[in-house]
Amino acid sequence: MLLYGASGHAKVICSCLEACEIKITGLFDDDPKVLYWDSHPIMGKYDPKVYQVSPLIISIGNNLIRKRISESISHSFGKVIHPSAILDRTLAIGEGTVIFHSAIIQRGSKIGKHVIVNTGATIDHDCFVSDYAHISPNATLCGNVHIGEGTHVGAGAVVIQGIKIGKEVIVGAGSVVIRDIPDYAIVAGNPTKRIK
Repeated sequence: MLLYGASGHAKVICSCLEACEIKITGLFDDDPKVLYWDSHPIMGKYDPKVYQVSPLIISIGNNLIRKRISESISHSFGKVIHPSAILDRTLAIGEGTVIFHSAIIQRGSKIGKHVIVNTGATIDHDCFVSDYAHISPNATLCGNVHIGEGTHVGAGAVVIQGIKIGKEVIVGAGSVVIRDIPDYAIVAGNPTKRIK
């Protein structure tokens, strides 16, 4: 597996790959000052000719940057799922998605492309998580929740059943979402209030 981005987020992906006994074949990073990362040599900026048959994961936590990179490179994308995650066997998971330690995703849910389902996150039945979203550590999506493209649900946030959250929304850590949220909003609190 190739990684694009030498970040803290990449360290957790590396931990998942090791747990799955998947070797990191190479690591790209755009910063020319980064020569080594977590004992792996950096191969420099992305090169589509390097390890052309190896799948790639964009190991960058920022949703918008992950989207921009995914639309500009030509490698095929892999998926990374830590073995401690509990996933319904019928689950649909898009390419480039990473599901971290102890996450739970229930039946009827669909996870888009290049999504991060972080440590201990819980996604209940019939949820839809759109492309490039990030469900942070210990966040909970109750049943039938829709998360828009590029949205970030903060650590420990709870979204009650049936809620629709728009695209590129930021839900603050520890928030409780009890109403639908429009595109591009920033919300926080219990219950959430719009900040911006």
